[in-house]
Amino acid sequence: MAIALVTTYLAGYRVPLYERLAARHGVEVLCFGGGDRYVPAWFRDLDDQLEQVSFPARRLSGAREAFEVGARYEAVIAPFAGGAILPAVYGGAKSRGRPFVLWASVWAQPRSLSHALALPATRHIYRHADAVVAYGEHVRRFVAAIRGHSDDVFVAPQAVEPDLFAREVSPEEIAAFRDRYVLGTGPLALYTGRLVPEKGVDVLLGAWPLVNGDATLVLVGDGPLAPRAAATPGVRFLGPVPRATLAVAYAASELALLPSVPFPRFREPWGLVCNEAMHQGRPVIATTGVGAVAGGLVRDGETGIVVAPGDRVALARAIDRLLRDDALRRRLGDAGRAVVAPYTYDAMLAAFDRALARAMSPSPTGP
Repeated sequence: MAIALVTTYLAGYRVPLYERLAARHGVEVLCFGGGDRYVPAWFRDLDDQLEQVSFPARRLSGAREAFEVGARYEAVIAPFAGGAILPAVYGGAKSRGRPFVLWASVWAQPRSLSHALALPATRHIYRHADAVVAYGEHVRRFVAAIRGHSDDVFVAPQAVEPDLFAREVSPEEIAAFRDRYVLGTGPLALYTGRLVPEKGVDVLLGAWPLVNGDATLVLVGDGPLAPRAAATPGVRFLGPVPRATLAVAYAASELALLPSVPFPRFREPWGLVCNEAMHQGRPVIATTGVGAVAGGLVRDGETGIVVAPGDRVALARAIDRLLRDDALRRRLGDAGRAVVAPYTYDAMLAAFDRALARAMSPSPTGP
């Protein structure tokens, strides 16, 4: 039998990992959609995503079918997401004696009524999963504190496509990008992602008028704060752009921004835009509410600048500092490019290899 990996949608940045897991372990990806609070509307065409991939993948109809996954597969991998899906998948796997691997992204306990009610069940899953794959060291620490040990918690460093984001972008491509989006010739600061409060976009828009000079803030993405973004002086709102264009957007910019703010239901699990920018040698300004900061990729004064979440004055000062200091941008950008290089899909695959080997091996204390 194959191994099932349960997830929401088939994000492009996950496809290389799923291809490797399918080739190495016979993994089939089961997608249930959902998580629409965190997914832009233009990304929700799951049927189209399923048609595009070459590895085994299909739609999962809901919690009832999720419970039956344990009867059909040799082992199950599932994330901390999807409401009733995770308990159903876990319960179905355990009831049939199937190894269960938790793919963990949370690094601070969410604070909401629904999370409080679900806490006993989720902590049980954290403690009794046969192995855990963690987004980074910050998640490993959180999980280990619940489990009481970390010997079966394996870090899969978050990765993006290096052939896309680490490629050399020509001056002609940059000029064409600027012309296409009417960005002029001045310095650019780039934000890419959902335009929502938890990403700190309202803080960023409040900080931008405090930034000195003639730089333009470029916003790529979509969300409820798009109208405010489009109306803010000194801001160019581009909307969603093709993923293949993002490397050019980073190359055209002096710096990248991820000013995420912790909310009761959300704390930035990682922030792959940090990886994307670093592959292009662009320094990142992020907050302590970002997983890539807590996990050690973005380091204040080494690979980027870190500020407190929600502090628009500190954010504006950090932007000013980078915009006026070419040498600092180069130093941070070069260091970031070196640090992000080991964050690869092969490194992610190696963590899943170890987790599956641990989960599928008989416990020395078992029957």
